Amino acid sequence: MHRGQIHLRYLLIWLPFAYCTTTDLPMCKESDYHFEYTECDALQARWRVAVPNKADICTGLPDPVKGTQCTFSCSEGEFLDMQSQQCKKCAPGTFSLGTGVAFDEWDSLPSGFVTHGVTTNSGDAKTDCSNSTWITKGDYVASNTDECTATLSYAVSLKKPGTVTFEYFYPDNSIYFEFFIQNDQCQSTASESRWMKISDSDFSKYTVELNSGNNVLYWRSTAYALQGAVKPVQLRNIAISGVAYTSECFHCKPGTHSAKAGSARCAACPAGSFSNKGATVCHQCEQDKYAEPGSGSCKPRPACTNSDYFYTHTPCDSEGKTQLMYKWIEPKICNETFDGAVDLPASGEKQTCPPCNPGFFVTNSSTCEPCDKGFYSNGAACTECPVGTEPVEGLEYKWWNTMPSHMKSSIFNREFSGSEKNTAWEVAGEYVYTTPGDQDSDYLTLMLNVPGYRLPPSMTKDSERSELSRITFVFETRCTADCKFYFLAGYSRWNNEVVEQWKGSNGKQSYSYLIQNNSTTSFTWTFQRTEELNEERKYSSDSAKIFSIHITNVIGGVASQCRRCALSTADAGSACVPCPPGHYMVSGTGVCKSCPPNTFIRTDHPVGEAACIQCGPNTQRNKAHTACLSDCTLDVKTGGGVLLHYDFSPLSNVTAFHSSPRFTSKGLRYFHSFNLALCGKEGRVPATCVDNVTESGREVKGYICQSTVVPSEIRSQSVVSTQPFIIGDSLIGVTTKTTVSRISSSKWLFPSASGLHDVIFYYKSSETTQACKEGRSATIRLRCNPTVTAEDHIMLPSNCSEGTCDGCSFNLLWESQHACPLCTKEHYREIVSACTQGIQRTTYVWQQPLQCYGGESLPAQKVSACVSLDFWLKFGVSTGTIAAVLLISISCYFWKKTRKLQFKYSKLMMSSGGNECELPTADSCAIMEGDDAEDDLMDLTKKSFFTKIRSFSRERTSDGFDSVPLKSSSRYLRDDEDSDEA
Repeated sequence: MHRGQIHLRYLLIWLPFAYCTTTDLPMCKESDYHFEYTECDALQARWRVAVPNKADICTGLPDPVKGTQCTFSCSEGEFLDMQSQQCKKCAPGTFSLGTGVAFDEWDSLPSGFVTHGVTTNSGDAKTDCSNSTWITKGDYVASNTDECTATLSYAVSLKKPGTVTFEYFYPDNSIYFEFFIQNDQCQSTASESRWMKISDSDFSKYTVELNSGNNVLYWRSTAYALQGAVKPVQLRNIAISGVAYTSECFHCKPGTHSAKAGSARCAACPAGSFSNKGATVCHQCEQDKYAEPGSGSCKPRPACTNSDYFYTHTPCDSEGKTQLMYKWIEPKICNETFDGAVDLPASGEKQTCPPCNPGFFVTNSSTCEPCDKGFYSNGAACTECPVGTEPVEGLEYKWWNTMPSHMKSSIFNREFSGSEKNTAWEVAGEYVYTTPGDQDSDYLTLMLNVPGYRLPPSMTKDSERSELSRITFVFETRCTADCKFYFLAGYSRWNNEVVEQWKGSNGKQSYSYLIQNNSTTSFTWTFQRTEELNEERKYSSDSAKIFSIHITNVIGGVASQCRRCALSTADAGSACVPCPPGHYMVSGTGVCKSCPPNTFIRTDHPVGEAACIQCGPNTQRNKAHTACLSDCTLDVKTGGGVLLHYDFSPLSNVTAFHSSPRFTSKGLRYFHSFNLALCGKEGRVPATCVDNVTESGREVKGYICQSTVVPSEIRSQSVVSTQPFIIGDSLIGVTTKTTVSRISSSKWLFPSASGLHDVIFYYKSSETTQACKEGRSATIRLRCNPTVTAEDHIMLPSNCSEGTCDGCSFNLLWESQHACPLCTKEHYREIVSACTQGIQRTTYVWQQPLQCYGGESLPAQKVSACVSLDFWLKFGVSTGTIAAVLLISISCYFWKKTRKLQFKYSKLMMSSGGNECELPTADSCAIMEGDDAEDDLMDLTKKSFFTKIRSFSRERTSDGFDSVPLKSSSRYLRDDEDSDEA
């Protein structure tokens, strides 16, 4: 700013007060105004001006004077005295960061901070997120726990490059939590630096460098746990440096103090003491009162109860004895002198030490030491593994005399830090248990760290068929309140994710978790009696117990037993060699025996015939003999004896689909996303579901997996995927039957009117949960529909919109033309056309309804020569006419012949005279030999042809002979008749 501009600004401030000098305003006192610096000009110079606290209250403000250089700043524990323009030390009971500001009190939102909530779904006005903000909690500010996006922001102008430092507690990976900065150009920090790491069990410190100029700081959170409670993010102790100076020091908050001048920060009061705001010392509580660390007041001591002490064991002495010790819970808040109070039980009772854990041995000093490599033990003495065996290494804890070196317990309190009590779990011989904490809402954690995992030597050559490791523990909880018991697995140094949780009282039970990644190196058990913040210990008797913990294949682990392995024929004493693929080891012999055909080997127990598992229907084992696969082809014989061929290869690629949209109470729209890989040969690409909410990027792989997907605009991503889990990692079978290995796919889930049976793929997951103790399962029902061209036409049951009704058994329907059998000759028929102009066509059409796809194509239309119907009609009429003429001619010929014979016979009969055995004499009128009959039959020849035929038929006599009307004969016959009558 130029000097003229500075004077102009000063005049604008000063003129109103100069005008008021004509009135009777009093002269300004130091309390009526404060000093400010003008903006720096091109020469990095500025002016100090007096600004009234209120207008029109006084007159006579000090004149502007030249200020300090713009590069001027104060150190930690100092403030800038604007009167003298010199840095001075803060008084006791106060503090300053020098070139920064600090915010450690959150009774209300400090000046400059802004918080608001918005919907995650872009443009969704139905979601009300106005109350989804960051909430002040006294010592910290907490994020929202719903599906809205809550933002906390603070704008600051830095005179020089500085830093922002804050502490946060981020215990739940169901919340997306990011921190980023926008500068003068509204440019945000790189997206990868926004990711906040999951907290282990305490507040984490985070520092980011800031550029000079204007900076806006953003803390943003969104919860994506659509079911169950979510733990909020907690933020405290925000400090910003680079503001060049602070014109005042900040008072220490209650429960803290600064004893000397020039303090950069205030120290918390220890337990049993308190302080008020701006305190220089902490005051001890009275004898009948107590205070937690960092308390601003003292509370009355209650009478001691059985919940105010705990018991533990001392390490074993040289005699193999341990002492049972009782101790007050620290810090001790109860008073055993009150009426009705209990006393601390006497300590020192000696008991026999429990045995050493498997893989350890007892030394001369009665301590437990691990066995050397190649040795094993049951907890007493180490024994070398015999030839032909190998040690089964791991970590197994089932006796608890001392806390193992790999384990550490701690307590975390959300309200304050610096608790004197740092032991949350204590050993008790047969188990380790939780002791009462400072508050019932404390998190009591037990952490186990392992260096890594390694398969036994006999399995390293075939590691694909062997599980990497498995952790199994036995526990129980006893609760009168809403306690929770968590089991977490660490996927990286900074990331622990909740694997399983239990609520309320749970009887003694075992839980097993499969370790699939070598980076999973930490496991945490956390117990919380209640989430309710209370002033006293109400549920101190509620506890969790862990009886045993066993992890297999741990690097640097110990062995509790030796396993027989196959002996090398070349050098039996050198080392163990694995059985060939498809073979199991005969127990106790070291001999490998082949499994039955089409079976695979159990990875968790490759010894004994029980290790051979038969493949399901229509599946074949892989080359490594570790699983069963389907090559996406299938042959099915129908009830009518027809063999149907299926080829599902077009459906084998990884396919993604999601359920219909669902909504939370806030109106957030989300989906259940499924990824599935139906089938495939060796080296198939598995279906993968990823968690992109946290830094871990945890992913699960298998045949079918599910994750929750939320459309979102945050983190420059269109969707946020969270809570992935595997549904099916092994193929059980492929068949048209509705039940395989106790996995069912009921017909009523997907009714069908088609007579063609659906083909069903059955899958199983080895990952067990509290709700699914036998693991999850899934069925994919393939239904033939030649009209469906899309390959991802997948549906969920109408009465189970999430794909499952119980959370463990999933059922899906996939309609596709590729789910139809391949077409054969049985699926089409031929149609022959009429003969038209000497041409006949044969056409082939599909049988309806069509229930096939691909395979054989319809044959092309056939054209052949033919003879038409009119030709045959003409030919038939002509042939019939000719046949009729011929028949008539033949009839006439034989008729004439018959007439001749009849005439001759009649003549002979008349000439015989009636005497038997006498031939008749010749009649002069008869036809003589050589005469022509036609010459004597004049009357006949004169008649028409048809008249002759009629007369012939009428003149037949009763004796079967025909009468011939010859003249001579007629007369002769008449004469005879007359003579007879006479």
